[in-house]
Amino acid sequence: MTASNGWPVVLLHGWPVTERHWDSLLPLLSGSGFAPVPVALPGLGTPVGSATGFRKSDLADHLIDELSNRGLTRFSLVGHDWGGTVALLLAAAMPQAVNALVIEEEILPGIDVDIPAPGADYYPTWHGPFNRTPGLAEQLVPGREDAYYGTFLRQSAGPAGLDPDTLRSYIDAYTTADALEAGLGYYRARPDDITDVRRLQAKPIHTPVLALGGRYAMGTAVADGLRTLSTQVTGLVLEQSGHYPAEQEPEPTAEAIVDFLSQIGRGS
Repeated sequence: MTASNGWPVVLLHGWPVTERHWDSLLPLLSGSGFAPVPVALPGLGTPVGSATGFRKSDLADHLIDELSNRGLTRFSLVGHDWGGTVALLLAAAMPQAVNALVIEEEILPGIDVDIPAPGADYYPTWHGPFNRTPGLAEQLVPGREDAYYGTFLRQSAGPAGLDPDTLRSYIDAYTTADALEAGLGYYRARPDDITDVRRLQAKPIHTPVLALGGRYAMGTAVADGLRTLSTQVTGLVLEQSGHYPAEQEPEPTAEAIVDFLSQIGRGS
């Protein structure tokens, strides 16, 4: 998909979801005069393709080439979960390409901030160590995808939960050996990711950032963490959301994004 009839807004979802994460947001952005462009990062519910690793800076480089091939050289970025880490690294690598950045529910690797209540009572802490332990998930997950992905998705969504059909589609999209290997690769790249993020801390970006947190997930920690990486951060907490504000509160999420991008100015 390429952008048309509006300022392009590239959307990058995270783990373990698919482009369906943006379904409710797309018409709201389009109706406000933007041209949303959902892009699936390698292995996140889609084939890995030509990607050879999962270091987020390498994925940002991969994405730069992909967007250039689509004719996109200036755009805004919205990144959810791992998509947020890739988006920030892309903005740092190509500041002339990205005029504004929206990070939904992501604390970048190596950023030490506490998730406040009530999110700390809902957002899982088990999945990171589990995914990074060599060989463990490979032995325990195959055949138990409902328990593995389903447990994470239900816990991280908080009290509002996710649409049952959407949740089912996410589990189904990740029920392959390739999807498991790729998902684990995103987590096991952590040492390299921390190196790249700490380099950013020493030289923060100046791209305006809107940090979106769900009250029942990362909450204010999204903005707190990003303030160590960018000189211009605006924070907002979606009061009914867990880890998926674009799905759980699409209208206020879209309103916040549209207001933010409109204030920045298209093409500025």
